[in-house]
Amino acid sequence: MQTVSPPRAWKVLLAFAIIYFVWGSTFLAIRVGVREVPPFLLAGMRFFVAGIVLYGWMRFRGTPSPTAREWGAASFLAILIFVFDYGLLFWAERRVPSGIAAVMLATIPVFMAIGEIIFLRTQRLTFRLGLALLIGLGGVAVLVGHAMSLGEAPVDIAGACALIVAAISWSVAASLTRKLPLPSAKAMSSGAQMLAGGVLLTLTAAFLGEFRGFHVQAVSRGAWLALAYLIVAGSIVAFTAYVWLIHHESPTKVGTYAYVNPVVAVVLGHFLGGEAIGPRTIVGTLLVLVSVVVITTTPKRKPEIQPLAREADA
Repeated sequence: MQTVSPPRAWKVLLAFAIIYFVWGSTFLAIRVGVREVPPFLLAGMRFFVAGIVLYGWMRFRGTPSPTAREWGAASFLAILIFVFDYGLLFWAERRVPSGIAAVMLATIPVFMAIGEIIFLRTQRLTFRLGLALLIGLGGVAVLVGHAMSLGEAPVDIAGACALIVAAISWSVAASLTRKLPLPSAKAMSSGAQMLAGGVLLTLTAAFLGEFRGFHVQAVSRGAWLALAYLIVAGSIVAFTAYVWLIHHESPTKVGTYAYVNPVVAVVLGHFLGGEAIGPRTIVGTLLVLVSVVVITTTPKRKPEIQPLAREADA
């Protein structure tokens, strides 16, 4: 029987570096883009183009197109992942610093654990897990609570609420993914979801009137570069690295991007985006990250449902 040699160490390190730093940097790129392009329209352009590229590449390689039933499942997930999660993230980043947005979305494992305990019954509420959930929710309270601003400017309440809804929507989608009839090829599945998401986001942008008053020629080169970065680096290159890693490393190791991305986003937001890092941001970030680490390393009562990547998405 032919044995498969393990990948070279530099390839593994490069792939980890990509999902750590590229996905962490996309939050700042989003903030740059939504300053000039309406949020749902910008998200629609990002995922429509990325979806077309992934779908077209997989068809070129001979992967069959999704069936009507699979397109229906992909479109349903696209509503949860792209319209509610990413659409609200792009919308919120007009009101909330990119670093804070990344930390808020790092609470996805918190909401997934709550759903597994209450609805799916795949997790038992232990003292350790309960404490981790309280710490995570406490971190969110520190980040958005006006009473605990610790000298920093308060976070926009509407933006914070949108990010919480986005995190909950993603956690629901992650729980449903294995239950829906999706294409067996993961790249085709993600391409179909992104393509459907891009169409739905664009329709949402039209419904919200984002096309009115928007002039393509008025968008600066910096905003277009941010969009190109989100499409190429965030949605295509990083996703490819994720898919490759998930076949060569354990899901636990690959899932560490959830701990690193918020830190990268906070640091880049501070040094490149001029966003303040004060006591509230530091305390809230640490509480959320501690909660996520404890939750994701807690053994489950039943076999674990593998979570979606944030950018399989993209």
